[in-house]
Amino acid sequence: MTAYEDAVQRYFAAWNATAAEDLAKAVEAAFTESATYTDPLADVSGHEGLTAVIDGAHQQFPGFEFRITGTPDGHHDIVRFSWELVSTTDGSAPVAGSDVITLADDGRIASVSGFLDRVPGA
Repeated sequence: MTAYEDAVQRYFAAWNATAAEDLAKAVEAAFTESATYTDPLADVSGHEGLTAVIDGAHQQFPGFEFRITGTPDGHHDIVRFSWELVSTTDGSAPVAGSDVITLADDGRIASVSGFLDRVPGA
């Protein structure tokens, strides 16, 4: 597994963690302490901010999980990938997006720039 794939795998582990303790551990493993996350709906930094955004997504979409689509593509310390938010009940995927992450020297994520490609009602 490449460093890019490893970082993306930890990213999805964080986004798919639902229990508070698991989420905190997954965010710590995936993101630096000062990591930033920016998308059309959020602009946060640090583990607390990231945890709140992830928890908010699970509150809005209970029973859904984030899944990668395609293969991560990276160079230097930058990785891009696409994803869908998929219902574990019926397989529907009302939300999809693409993210670009920057990696810190330790391999954890220092920043995320997120884009929403498909949203409900849009």
